[in-house]
Amino acid sequence: MSNLQARLGALTPQRLKGVRRGIEKESLRATPEGALAMTPHPQLLGSALTHPHITTDYSEAQLELITGVHASPESCLEELLQIHQFTYRALGDEMLWVSSMPCNLPADENIPIGRYGSSNVGRAKSVYRMGLAHRYGRRMQTISGIHYNWSLPDITSEQYFALIRNFRRHAFLLLYLFGASPAVCSSFVAGRQHELQSLGEGTMYMPHGTSLRMGRLGYQSDAQASLAVSYNSLDGYAQSLHEALTRPYPAYEAVGIVNPGGEYNQLATSLLQIENEFYGTIRPKRVIRPGERPLHALRERGVEYVEVRLLDLNPFVPIGITAQTIRFLDIFLLHCLLSDSPPDTPQEIAALGRNQHKTAAFGREPGLCLERGGSEVPLTQWGTELMDSFGPIAAALDEAHQSPDYGDALRAASALLQDPDLVPSARVLAVMERDFPNSFTAFTRAQSQQTKAKLLALPFSAAQQARFAALSEQSLRDQKAIEAADIMPFEAYRQQYVSPERLGVSASAIAPALAAV
Repeated sequence: MSNLQARLGALTPQRLKGVRRGIEKESLRATPEGALAMTPHPQLLGSALTHPHITTDYSEAQLELITGVHASPESCLEELLQIHQFTYRALGDEMLWVSSMPCNLPADENIPIGRYGSSNVGRAKSVYRMGLAHRYGRRMQTISGIHYNWSLPDITSEQYFALIRNFRRHAFLLLYLFGASPAVCSSFVAGRQHELQSLGEGTMYMPHGTSLRMGRLGYQSDAQASLAVSYNSLDGYAQSLHEALTRPYPAYEAVGIVNPGGEYNQLATSLLQIENEFYGTIRPKRVIRPGERPLHALRERGVEYVEVRLLDLNPFVPIGITAQTIRFLDIFLLHCLLSDSPPDTPQEIAALGRNQHKTAAFGREPGLCLERGGSEVPLTQWGTELMDSFGPIAAALDEAHQSPDYGDALRAASALLQDPDLVPSARVLAVMERDFPNSFTAFTRAQSQQTKAKLLALPFSAAQQARFAALSEQSLRDQKAIEAADIMPFEAYRQQYVSPERLGVSASAIAPALAAV
């Protein structure tokens, strides 16, 4: 019996049914013409600072819709659907852009940064985003995706880090199966170096690309590339982040904290302003207490769940993701958890980065090979080996749930692996070529309008509308209360928030409590 089978056998049906998940979905607000909306965050959606389910990510025009924690894929997606239904009713003639790669963008400096009111924590959120603009440019921050939060009961930090190492090794398979961003609007790459080819007027693409969002044009940073973060232990991971959060970085020191006019450029001059600036395909996470830094929470109480960050929005699905995709992710993550997971090395970390970029740009290319253990292996061969090893996990989940759904999800994913024309990235290009003279903007605009019409046509009761409206109104009151309670000057707040002491001492020893950025 293999180690994986032994570990799987030790999981009772009750524990397998204990998987919990939640979704965070980003989407740009766009005009009917397919341009970035320049309007403020809609008042009907409440406060982006304090609403539990509706906020903004980087831009004022980039909505982030957040579910609670759920025991089943269906209940998670039902909540996400209802949040969408309420949101669309507040958008007027605007729509949510259904692609991960952005709509037609204005000049970089005109992309609006998220605004969160006059409180210290609200200002800090905007200053952090200004820092991102100085460091990476605003266009990069308008890319949208889906984050999948996942946990299993009674898992130690050590086991979660073993899962993370395996996830990073095998992430290429998820990019291949679910990548849906093979093309971009030309405005996204204007003035930038890139390897894209011209497809049609106003559209650039990679013929065999899967997820340009996760490639060299996506959330990448030369500065962060110098961070060889190891996932061999919580201590090692925490130390790597601690250094990046506290050591001044010359290029960012040159930017400075405040510009000559007295406006803030960034929160700090370190390689990372805050923990969220660290880009990765997966993160170890812990729910933080009021005033606590995320790194402190991890150090004090360990990993509580993982956040999967590499999923593109599926433009063919009204809310961007299906229950079948969620079930495949559950199988994939359990496999990462239960399989042997040797320590990573700097050499392997570098190879995994190359595999990610290769799959993002060329994943559907026939015969494409990836690096594994110092040699090359065809992507489809490696993927088939993984699919075969997923079988017992899907069967165990089906037995626990008394349902064939996990086996169905695995079979559907296996079919995608065998026929690259079926994966979302290929379908996007096929529909663009057939119906929209190879125009990324025309295709995505039509899909976005169709999605809006579908979701507005679905039943949404007066009680549901009232419940979400009450949440919006309460969030506005909560924001005003935070602003009224502020007594500390912002500069004192900023210095205290980014101080190294807050990364490693008890939050209760620091007064007053500071909200997380």
